[in-house]
Amino acid sequence: MDDPNASPDFIEVFPDALSAEQCAAVVARFQDSGADGPGLVGGGHRPELKDSRDITLAGKPEWQDVEGLLNTAVFKGLMAYLRRHPYTLIAPLMLEVGGEDGARHRLTAERLRAMPDEGLAGVVQTVMRPGAINLQRYTGGRGGYPYWHCELFPRDARGETLHRHLLWTIYLNDGFEEGETEFLHQQRKIAPRTGSLLIAPAAFTHTHRGNRPLGGDKFIATSWVLFQRAETLYGGGAGRTD
Repeated sequence: MDDPNASPDFIEVFPDALSAEQCAAVVARFQDSGADGPGLVGGGHRPELKDSRDITLAGKPEWQDVEGLLNTAVFKGLMAYLRRHPYTLIAPLMLEVGGEDGARHRLTAERLRAMPDEGLAGVVQTVMRPGAINLQRYTGGRGGYPYWHCELFPRDARGETLHRHLLWTIYLNDGFEEGETEFLHQQRKIAPRTGSLLIAPAAFTHTHRGNRPLGGDKFIATSWVLFQRAETLYGGGAGRTD
């Protein structure tokens, strides 16, 4: 049975993933840190494509608490997303789970939706992993990410960017005009609301852009949910053809 709460375009917004107080604290940390640098796209600084100031949290002990806060909020939203769209997890992988009879059973949409949170969390953590989080500031009247793009591209030899399965954004403030996340093919604009979490597929089907905020700066946290690498899922011989 389909979930009546599921969006048919696979773009889901979960309000209040973080409280207004938590968001304000992250924004204040960003502003006081002096750690931001020019936002990059495809590894390079292209302000005509993306004009922002960013802080990447990975590998920075002083941001570990914020990283943990964000990943916890996203994981809760991811669990809800997978219950609404179970084939996000099922279609790419032939998963089996233990049943009450002690036997292994193919994971179906019905079984996934019926799983307790603890059981589903274990499956998710086995096959997925969090990406590096960026905090981003888009200056009102100037900043934005106007280039239509998706999150999959063959950037590096190890294919890390091709492991991206879902994108996510937590909006850390509002109080400005425009500044939406706009999806091209779905003809849908997601207006920033403080504490809301956006989750959507990472592929070209969900090509999107970040519209310019007007009348105030826009702050977000953003990253991806990635598949575990094949070596982790299938062992050291994964990918061999001999």
